[in-house]
Amino acid sequence: MDGLTFFEKSAGTWRSQRTTHHLPFRRAETGGSEITVTMLPADDPRIIEICQMHDADPSLTVGGALVSWEGSMAWDKEGEEHKGKSVFALIPDGENPKKGKLLRERGYAEIVPVAGEYEVDEEEALNLVTEYETMSVIERFWFPSPDIRLRMSTVKRFGGFNTATFCAEVRVNPTLEEESAPVSSSPALYAVSGW
Repeated sequence: MDGLTFFEKSAGTWRSQRTTHHLPFRRAETGGSEITVTMLPADDPRIIEICQMHDADPSLTVGGALVSWEGSMAWDKEGEEHKGKSVFALIPDGENPKKGKLLRERGYAEIVPVAGEYEVDEEEALNLVTEYETMSVIERFWFPSPDIRLRMSTVKRFGGFNTATFCAEVRVNPTLEEESAPVSSSPALYAVSGW
């Protein structure tokens, strides 16, 4: 499985239950969200724009996805909301399609354009490491079954503040998703199949 195929497996809408452990305070916060992943071919203007934003050659991308989300967390203040969207563009390593760069218009931990390094491991889980100016984030995504996706992440701020998050995500309307054909501008990379 390569990185693009992993995103293909994530295409659709997911209902997510999330627990974030605030390690310095030894407290956990729960929440939920709905996440939608829409595949984008390599020639989509949004993918090309993300590549140009990161000074990357658009001809090297194999495509990506538009990810949108809306949710809430237990400690939210009045008027605080967790919603947004971001475009992901994948640029695989020339010698190994299982790893490469993941370009985003906004990051997981900071709302700034960011590039991370991804790799699909031997257990077919996608591992993503992203370095920001003030923190580093490690994320891992995997599928126990086609309609269940698990996700965990750790955030380490350079001052030492850490959080660890675990999400269990269930696909909404799995039958409808199975009937949807994937979008591909590079059929050879779609032989095997997620955010």
